[in-house]
Amino acid sequence: MNEIRKPILDVLNKRVPERVPFWLMRQAGRYLPEYRELRNQAGSFLNLVYDPEKASEVTMQPIRRFGMDGAILFSDILVVPDALGQKVVFEAGEGPKLEALTSEADFRELDLDRIERHLAPVFETIQRTREKLRSENFGSTALIGFCGSPWTVACYMVEGSGSRDFAKTKNWARENPESFQKLINIVTAASCLYLTQQINAGVEAVQLFESHSGLLEGEEFERWIIAPTHKIGEYLKDFHADIPVIGFPRLAGMNVLDYALETLVDCVGLDQNADLAWAAKELSSHVALQGNLDPELLLAGGPALDAGLEKIYAALKGKPFILNLGHGVIKETPVEHVQRLANVVRGWAV
Repeated sequence: MNEIRKPILDVLNKRVPERVPFWLMRQAGRYLPEYRELRNQAGSFLNLVYDPEKASEVTMQPIRRFGMDGAILFSDILVVPDALGQKVVFEAGEGPKLEALTSEADFRELDLDRIERHLAPVFETIQRTREKLRSENFGSTALIGFCGSPWTVACYMVEGSGSRDFAKTKNWARENPESFQKLINIVTAASCLYLTQQINAGVEAVQLFESHSGLLEGEEFERWIIAPTHKIGEYLKDFHADIPVIGFPRLAGMNVLDYALETLVDCVGLDQNADLAWAAKELSSHVALQGNLDPELLLAGGPALDAGLEKIYAALKGKPFILNLGHGVIKETPVEHVQRLANVVRGWAV
């Protein structure tokens, strides 16, 4: 029996895929009516994340509708601080709220030994999703795990919520870097443990979300973004060498080149502001590329969507790349627009 090819894994492992693969960040989410129904049943966002049957269903929903080549685990980057023992709640319509860390003394509440036990439901979600992909004949769809990168997760842990400039985090890192390094080390270790258990449960690739890399430059970018990401990459290459790693340094600008060269990732996700001609020239000989359709174009649909897709295809055709968005699906996006994207991409020759 011939082995089923998985186009995303082909790209990530430097093989020529049978077709240009695609998946979308936040493809399992609020734009889907079936997601909203399950979310209402769960009662809260974290209840949904920690319910293996419901979370696996959410992971599968866009695959059943659109047949993406990647199924991204339904979870959230803030399950790591939650598992470490920092109080995390998701308030309806307001986003996440954390009991903010204010000093090194708060680190005593963080416990790496809680990771495997607390996140056991997530690992069960992965096992259930692998079985559903197999039993429902989505054999060419790769299951993708993820976590937030240490800098980004630390931003939320210090601020207590999202922020426009994450000033408290930047000030802590600048005024007391030795103390802040201890927090980064804790989150880095937690990320390695979490990703290892995801891999053991059955994910076939992982993505590191560095959503706030655009906040830093120069030596700060090197210390707080590249260095911890390299540690995670080194750990995964040592213990899970067959599992490819995608890094998504959002809004990193030209720093993405150093990120690609120094972090051991196999693929770099590009946000919608990235210069594709530059990326094709400077990055594609080192790593696979992923991205970078503007989510606003997916929201708009029609000719604007078609033109955005054609621009990406023209820039990256013949290069190892995975079509994705430059950020997540906007919740108001019509499902018909996602179907249109899927139809267009399936027509692309490698």
